[in-house]
Amino acid sequence: MLEKKDLEMIAEVVSGIVKPLDSRLDSMDSRLDSMDSRLDNMDSRLDNMDSRLDNMDSRLDNVESKVTEIQMTLENETNKEIMIIAEGHLDLSRKLDDALRVETEKEMLLLRVSRLESDVRKLKQRINETA
Repeated sequence: MLEKKDLEMIAEVVSGIVKPLDSRLDSMDSRLDSMDSRLDNMDSRLDNMDSRLDNMDSRLDNVESKVTEIQMTLENETNKEIMIIAEGHLDLSRKLDDALRVETEKEMLLLRVSRLESDVRKLKQRINETA
C-alpha cells in the first residue's frame, strides 16, 4: 500500500497538473464569456436590422399602393380627359381650316374684283379716247 509520503507526492504531481489546467480553463471560460457577449451584441444588432427592414417593407407597401392609385387615376381619368381635349382640338382645327379656306376665297375674290376694276377703268379710258 501507499504510504502517506507517496500519497503526498502523488497529490503534489496532480496539483502541478491541475493548476495549469485550471488556469487554462479559466482563460477559456473568459474567452467564451467574451464571445458570448459579442454574439449577444450581434444578435441585438440583427434584431435592430429586422425591425428596420420591417419598417422599410411597410413603407414600400405604402409606395406600391400609391403607385397603383396613380396608375388607376391615369387610366380612368387623365387619359380619357386628354382624349376629350384632343377631340376638341381636332374640331377647332377643322373649324380653323374652314375659316381659312373662306378667307382664302375672299382674298381671291378681292384680287379678281381689283383686276376687273382695273380692266373697266382701261375700257372707259379707251372709250373716252375714241369718242
